Amino acid sequence: MRRLVILSIFLAFAALPVLGQTLSLEGQVVCCQDCWVKADRTKVPYGTRADLEKAAECVGNGDPTLLAVMDNTGNTTFYQLENGKYKRRGENWLSFIGQRVRVAGQTRKKQNVNFIKIDSLTVLAEAPAATEPQPKPLAGEAELELPDLAGTRQKLSSFRGRIVVLNFWATYCLPCREEMPALSAIQNHYAAYGVQVIGASADFVDAKKDVVKFIREVKVNFPVWLEASVADMARFGLGPELPGTAIIDRTGKIVWTSKKAVTEAQLKAKLEGLLAETETKKSVATSRSQPAGVSSVPS
Repeated sequence: MRRLVILSIFLAFAALPVLGQTLSLEGQVVCCQDCWVKADRTKVPYGTRADLEKAAECVGNGDPTLLAVMDNTGNTTFYQLENGKYKRRGENWLSFIGQRVRVAGQTRKKQNVNFIKIDSLTVLAEAPAATEPQPKPLAGEAELELPDLAGTRQKLSSFRGRIVVLNFWATYCLPCREEMPALSAIQNHYAAYGVQVIGASADFVDAKKDVVKFIREVKVNFPVWLEASVADMARFGLGPELPGTAIIDRTGKIVWTSKKAVTEAQLKAKLEGLLAETETKKSVATSRSQPAGVSSVPS
């Protein structure tokens, strides 16, 4: 009996990954351990749209992204992802959250935290959110309704007749902070031409103090709304990663989107094209309204 016990213990330890070696592991990419342990993951899948929305906040706040490796008994071992030979897309691992992956790389351990340096990565299955009914992209006039800093509900449709640069962002998003001066410059330069920048923050109302602090630090000079969701972004053809920007023309139609941080030059090029198109339409309308045979040039 004693031999059997010793043998079973030996086999159990032999089945565990050996740290300090190059290993191949399969698991699910998660934003943080706290989000994973909120439910029994043998029964409740991780990676729903709500999980991905929360993940954007976790990653934006600097939480380390983890690989959750679950064994046959439901026990989970976490490995913090580190950059290796694998060239990921984007500045972080957010786009992989919820996906089941196979990774290979060298492992190490420090202060009871497991790490794995990602040298290769293969996606085995998409996040469960991929099978959820997706919000339908907006057709016709774009609409969005969110609370402003005073708690008043604001509607995008109230800006019909103006060109709107709608930017989705959050206080915890570093690329969002970096692009804010460009958006403020656009507001300064083009407001007189009927252009309005609006910031739709993913921060909730209870984080209003953080939003106000952010606005003061980066000198935001345009309206800011709160509680924008991943579903809101999806309806504009954006997300789930922040930032995201959409340009809506005077009729309420989405005419351009960007799924990454925008530059002032990039926005200027798009807006100049829209403004030129508007002027052309006005000129055509004016010429058509002139009586036949009558010159439109003052004598």
